[in-house]
Amino acid sequence: METEIVLPLLAYLVGIAALSVFAARKQRQGNFLTEYFLGNRSMGGFVLAMTITTTYISASSFIGGPGAAYKYGLGWVLLAMVQVPAVWLSLGVLGKKFAILARRYNAVTLNDMLYARYGSTLLIWLASLSLLIAFIGAMTVQFIGGARLLETAAGIPYDTGLLIFGGTVALYTAFGGFRASVLNDAMQGVVMLIGTFLLLFAVIHQAGGLHAAVEKLHAIDPKLLSPEGPGDIINPTFLTSFTVLVCFGVIGLPHTAVRCISYKDSKAVHRAIILGTIVVVILMLGMHLAGALGRAVLPNLTVPDSVIPTLMITVLPPLAAGIFLAAPMAAIMSTINAQLLQASATLVKDLYLRVAPHQMENEARLRALSGTITFVLGILLLVAAWNPPDMIIWLNLLAFGGLEAVFLWPLVLGLYWERANAAGAISGMVVGGSCYAFLASLNWQIGGFHPIVPALLLSLLAFLVGNLFGRVPQPVDAPPH
Repeated sequence: METEIVLPLLAYLVGIAALSVFAARKQRQGNFLTEYFLGNRSMGGFVLAMTITTTYISASSFIGGPGAAYKYGLGWVLLAMVQVPAVWLSLGVLGKKFAILARRYNAVTLNDMLYARYGSTLLIWLASLSLLIAFIGAMTVQFIGGARLLETAAGIPYDTGLLIFGGTVALYTAFGGFRASVLNDAMQGVVMLIGTFLLLFAVIHQAGGLHAAVEKLHAIDPKLLSPEGPGDIINPTFLTSFTVLVCFGVIGLPHTAVRCISYKDSKAVHRAIILGTIVVVILMLGMHLAGALGRAVLPNLTVPDSVIPTLMITVLPPLAAGIFLAAPMAAIMSTINAQLLQASATLVKDLYLRVAPHQMENEARLRALSGTITFVLGILLLVAAWNPPDMIIWLNLLAFGGLEAVFLWPLVLGLYWERANAAGAISGMVVGGSCYAFLASLNWQIGGFHPIVPALLLSLLAFLVGNLFGRVPQPVDAPPH
């Protein structure tokens, strides 16, 4: 174990803990649920940009994505850039309209919004169940990424790294709530940007320059320089599927959508769209290019997901590697805390308080219950991450697709189509989720497309057909807080 690598990382974890304590002390008086799960809707433009970007950019982008670029070459770098409009789409499509309705309905969670819009308890139970199942897979990926990072870069055994990493995230998220989450996201976004610049520069330098790195890739396999990649995996149908999955479909991700109801004003949204898009460009290009060019430095890795942490300890001095190990760690932590809070909000606000509304006024009980559930969920995910697969990007995309297949059309059509009703939304959820689960579990790719494409098409069709059999709902106020 490299002490020079571990000490800066420990200092970083201590810094995160201190920021969480600060956030807990800054929690404002008023409704506990709104504060704990939304930070009293007080985010400015910079914090909103960083939290929505770092929530989206996860272990898949810092570990799995560069691992795929290492395996498939520069074509995967180009493929990764289809994610550039993701922040603009999320804030542009949902942003203002979503936040206005959330304030009108006094909504704290995504399911509050769905209930206020469609007035269906069944829809809320289906949405909650779908969210929790998909988040188990998505958060497990993040825990695996964090532990694998510590194992490869710091020499910490996987199991020990998992306990250190998972315990830290579970504690600071449970203790500080949404405010701690977004403040840490802002700090982590800055760390990610600095780490990306320095790592890419060091990789190019170690390879002998950009031209030399490209020549080495060509010597390994000329296909590493082609848009299609080895095995011609990046074909038009794959490109279409990937674009739907990681760009357009992002609008339907609950943990991203909830960021769209927690900002301060419209000025914050406009600033966040510009800043967030710039940050996504830098991080996506920088990290995936580092992964692809890293093969010129480390041509014989057997586990592609280990490329970024291995590059860190290879091309950077130990102290610098320890400092910038925090960059991918930050990406992973920021995604976990968003998903962990969303899962906790689903259990506490959408399920528990729906069956026990008399507990709404018991703030002390809600405070204890929210923190406890958040922490326990984190510990359960440690167990789920104990035996990891070799490439986490596929597991992460599987979970992403499930969420999008269930939530995309009920969210978008609920906002923009006045006649959308509960029968349509439930039909779309059931058909989209079932179709995706069926095709993904059997690894069926109709016409070569990823399961998300037929799942979203059938979900839209089911929504439109189901909508014929329901009534236009009258808006229902979310339960008073």
